[in-house]
Amino acid sequence: MTPEAKVKRKVKAILDELGAYHFFPLMGGFGRAGVPDIIGCYNGCFFAIECKAGSNKTTALQDRELEKIRKAGGVAIIINEGNIEDVKAAIQAHSGHRL
Repeated sequence: MTPEAKVKRKVKAILDELGAYHFFPLMGGFGRAGVPDIIGCYNGCFFAIECKAGSNKTTALQDRELEKIRKAGGVAIIINEGNIEDVKAAIQAHSGHRL
């Protein structure tokens, strides 16, 4: 399993524990480049999570997509091994509900 896959697995476990609706968009012929790794909703809060491993950085296209989500009122975060717990905090802060 790749380091990024391990991050995705841990984030998925947190979202499952919360009971959040979430999915991993598949990129293909009709997909949209730059879409974050995980899309979901919790207590009316739309969120998008880009998972990275180590010092891996987002691309300019990923940054643009994350910014579009933020401008539309959603939560868009970048998660790696060092800030996995930020998933709960970011969704909690935006949704206004205690998790």
